[in-house]
Amino acid sequence: MKYVCLVYGEEKDLYAMTPERLAKLDADSLAYDRSVEQRGRLIIAQALQSVKTSKTVRRRKGKRLITDGPFAETKEQLLGFVMIEAGDLDEALEVAAGIPLAEIGTIEVRAIYDVPGS
Repeated sequence: MKYVCLVYGEEKDLYAMTPERLAKLDADSLAYDRSVEQRGRLIIAQALQSVKTSKTVRRRKGKRLITDGPFAETKEQLLGFVMIEAGDLDEALEVAAGIPLAEIGTIEVRAIYDVPGS
């Protein structure tokens, strides 16, 4: 079954890191992704650019509404995602627990919904 691990954290925590600490976090994250790939579980892993570069799109009554960034009331931002293949939820949670950003943020694990007829 496919799962997506949504990586949440506070961007301010990343900005507060020394360049050396941020480089280590990046290296640790890439190394972890490689280890998940070597086990045949990784589908894709991507970090996201700052929420300062994001837009939110809604369509209401046929009109497109675009605003800057995510909702202002959110404390944590979506920093990236890891899509994996796992035998069950327990295995997916085990993979998610190893994501280096889990030490300073939150990893939400969700099964991919198979659309009927797709």
